Amino acid sequence: MTYTGHVRPGGPAEIRGVDAATITKFSVSTMDNNVYLLSCRATGRQLLIDAAAEANRIVEAVGPRGLSTIVTTHQHWDHVRALATVAKRTGARSLAHTDDADEIPVVDDTLRDGDTIDCGEFSLEVIHLVGHTPGAIALLYRDSGGDHLFTGDSLFPGGPGKTNSPKDFRSLMTDLETKVFGRLADNTWVYPGHGDDTTLGAERPHLKEWWDRGW
Repeated sequence: MTYTGHVRPGGPAEIRGVDAATITKFSVSTMDNNVYLLSCRATGRQLLIDAAAEANRIVEAVGPRGLSTIVTTHQHWDHVRALATVAKRTGARSLAHTDDADEIPVVDDTLRDGDTIDCGEFSLEVIHLVGHTPGAIALLYRDSGGDHLFTGDSLFPGGPGKTNSPKDFRSLMTDLETKVFGRLADNTWVYPGHGDDTTLGAERPHLKEWWDRGW
């Protein structure tokens, strides 16, 4: 089946293959949180992005191959409700940015901007995007067919994630412009923390509009 990136709570997962991994996307809870499971094609090792809710469903998706790593994109409660249970049941190590770690239920190791997370034969680059929360991160997977960026709640179709002050908005927009739009191509696929996917090319023409509206 063709990958569309559209999922709904309780509905079927969307699955796509990239060079070194398979990406499985599904939605949990009434908050429509996206959960991403990345599986290494060569080794079977798996990494989860945001154990948001519905621990049983997440563990079922992980399956018998097990889970090596959980990465939390930011501290907000709706993205961590299943974290402690999933980490305990799978034995996976839990990672988060150092500036959000104290507010996340289980963190085994902390991350900083530019760090690399390895899982089998693929890796993810940590991009720190300050604004939605102090320690919010995006995760970049480099691929020959175009890059893949998991943005948590820092970037959605239509604009940046919610911020609580003009300072936070300026910080997030500046980080998005310099660390994301300024260095990645238009065909970079964006996987947000809620809702449908997008690409940087679809969003790039609207940067000035986002600055002007202030959110």
